[in-house]
Amino acid sequence: MDRQSLMELQTQYAEFASWLYQDMGDFDSAEFWLDRAFQWSHTVGDGDLTSYVMARKAQLAGEKRDLVDVVDLAEAAQRMARPRSRLAAVARTYESYGHALRGEGTDSERAIDDVRNALDRVSSDATPWGVWLNEQYVDVHRAQGLEVLGKHTQAAEVFTDAIKTLPEGYHRDRGVYMARAAVAHAGAGSPEQAAAVGLQALTVASDTGSGRIMRELVRLDKALIPWQRQPEVADFRENFDATLAHEA
Repeated sequence: MDRQSLMELQTQYAEFASWLYQDMGDFDSAEFWLDRAFQWSHTVGDGDLTSYVMARKAQLAGEKRDLVDVVDLAEAAQRMARPRSRLAAVARTYESYGHALRGEGTDSERAIDDVRNALDRVSSDATPWGVWLNEQYVDVHRAQGLEVLGKHTQAAEVFTDAIKTLPEGYHRDRGVYMARAAVAHAGAGSPEQAAAVGLQALTVASDTGSGRIMRELVRLDKALIPWQRQPEVADFRENFDATLAHEA
């Protein structure tokens, strides 16, 4: 294996390490490894890999709810990506969420519509990066944006439909999306449904140890406080507390 191949492997390792830390909820370590991946990707000379890592930096900024960096990093990734490529669409997806975080609903919807309209075109892109970009992935990001914008009922509906059609094997991501759907249900004033979906997400969190899921369930637990005397809500909060105690 020559030096360039080793550097490519090292870059891929760093990006994967970043994702693992991101899923654990350790954003500082995730950012450290993404920065390493971005630096090393330049030595590989693979433009797709560099633009993918930049898009991942935008995604991480979204997880941190950074009101500035998400859109800036996503736009930078699109400038790096080949025009009309899958990676440009991936970055545009994260840009949509960045606009939602800023309260820019029209810009957010426009960006997500652009990605949806590009799905057929980019499906034949030969790059190995971002192959998971599909209709369900776009929908859950649209729902995520809607929830941030306060459109809780609509967000819950989009989350629910997208989760139903997720491919098998997306166990961890399904848990994240269910937890976010539960938060949306709570925001929409449907505590029973929020608690029921939250319990499903809690099971996945226990199976996987995903910090991303637990972070959303912490939000759900707080959102359900006004209905804490309802049996379904009390059941969720009791199980959630027991899981936290076990992890501690």
